[in-house]
Amino acid sequence: MYRRHFLLFAGISVLLAVPSAAVYGLVVALFAAGLQQSGGAGLFALQAGLLIGLVAGGILGIAILPFTHSAVTYAATESAMGRPVTAGRVFSGVLRRYFPLLGYWLLFNTVTAYLALILCIAPFVLWTWVFVMWIAATPAMFVENIGLGSAISRSRRLVEGGWWRTFLVLFLTFIAYEAVAIALGGFVQLVQVLLALFVSPFLASAITLAAGQLVSALLAPIMQIVIVLIYFDLRVRREALDLFQMAYRLAAPPAPA
Repeated sequence: MYRRHFLLFAGISVLLAVPSAAVYGLVVALFAAGLQQSGGAGLFALQAGLLIGLVAGGILGIAILPFTHSAVTYAATESAMGRPVTAGRVFSGVLRRYFPLLGYWLLFNTVTAYLALILCIAPFVLWTWVFVMWIAATPAMFVENIGLGSAISRSRRLVEGGWWRTFLVLFLTFIAYEAVAIALGGFVQLVQVLLALFVSPFLASAITLAAGQLVSALLAPIMQIVIVLIYFDLRVRREALDLFQMAYRLAAPPAPA
């Protein structure tokens, strides 16, 4: 699926990574400017720059959260159902469900943190359990056109009884993802060492950071595509979705030549 829509998926992911990368670059620039100054003025500029960068980055990250976590998911669901996938359709589809998607991710982080505090469970363990139980919520919103509460309940019913299998699929995907990320990260570090021989260390670090952001953006669609395929796999196993899709294709009128 990624190969078939590589330019679209990679383009969406890279485009959504630009705002965060720009804010990060601004923080680095302000930090460098603060180090070049001396005395209290330099320290104040450094602190102000870091504070502005953190606040701006946090607000921007929350604002584009539905797009960064769900744009490729929507594109993958459209592709899996055989519908035409374009950048315009992807962004309009996410925008129509902007607030439910934003609520989902904010609720997910809040629930895991709150329950970990109340139940005295390691946050990572609880985060993993909730993530797997709610794994099909976002695809369900797009495919079945349901709200936030219904999507979470729907995901819980689909995953129920198959939590460990779903976890294993996600875990193996994560291992493959990290292996590729480490390999590409090593290549980026090698490029930085070579660049340091010809350009200033600051410029070499900036180029390396940009390359790292690009690599992360190119790898990001993998997990979202896998989540979509897990959703359809769960529906096939529990509801024989493939039979319904076959019946739909047979009942649909033939496409014009």
